[in-house]
Amino acid sequence: MEVFFTNDVEHTSVNGATYERIADVVEQQTLPMLLDLYEKYEVKSTFFVLGELAKIRPNIVRMIINSGQEVASHGFTHDYQRAFDVLPYDEQVRELRESKNLLEQICGQEVISFRAPALRVNHDTPMALREAGFKFDSSIAPLRMDAFMSLGSKNKKQWLRAPRAVYETDEHNLARRGNSGIIEVPLPSVGIPYIGTVMRISPHFLDAMARRLLYWETNNKSKIPINFLFHPSEAVQELETESVPRNRASSTLGHLFSDIIRAKLKLKHLDLSALELLEIELRFWKEHGGMFKQIKETQL
Repeated sequence: MEVFFTNDVEHTSVNGATYERIADVVEQQTLPMLLDLYEKYEVKSTFFVLGELAKIRPNIVRMIINSGQEVASHGFTHDYQRAFDVLPYDEQVRELRESKNLLEQICGQEVISFRAPALRVNHDTPMALREAGFKFDSSIAPLRMDAFMSLGSKNKKQWLRAPRAVYETDEHNLARRGNSGIIEVPLPSVGIPYIGTVMRISPHFLDAMARRLLYWETNNKSKIPINFLFHPSEAVQELETESVPRNRASSTLGHLFSDIIRAKLKLKHLDLSALELLEIELRFWKEHGGMFKQIKETQL
């Protein structure tokens, strides 16, 4: 039973905290605590690091690599206007190379795994990844039913029919099988995504149900990988404000779901209690025979 605990390392804010404060707390507190937690449970993990954060806090990358974990790319910026589903091929390649080169210079190892910010990709992304020297992607979440609550939901509809096991992607679609040379390690879902946000919003119902259903599937000879997505910034407390989040969506309905409702939900347990909840996940898979792996170790 392959279990991946993957981490998106970024300094974006849900509401209230500055990028600088999040970067400081991640570097000085939450990341060291998270790495200690992984060491306690002997977890081999992958950290998808945002290039912008690595540039201003290179010690974050060094801490990850020195702990024996995999450093992977999360692109260079989390600016929703520069998401991979809106960038043309040449700009995707340029951003992928910039992030890859920066991370490799800091950590001294080859970076071959990628996850798109906000899981937003388009038809050019598979070949852009290959051109930039990547071998693995983890940006697709099959069967995930909450995509309408996030930006880029139009392209994310393809998730409903994406393979749930590890697969080689199509040259023009990361959500379909093909021969691109890029290996997809999908984020599992049972309609409910198995991610840190759900863990914090509903740890004893929705998250527990998703965990149990996924365990039942994998324990019955399924080849679905367990791939839990967490952010070290989920353990950074933010200040809830009265201001309405900025409109990043192209429609009023999209703004309501992705900018207002989703932001409010994501504030729950946005503090160190997130690490206590994460330990429940780690303990479960450890006690149930999970084999912790890094994305770069994946084989078809």
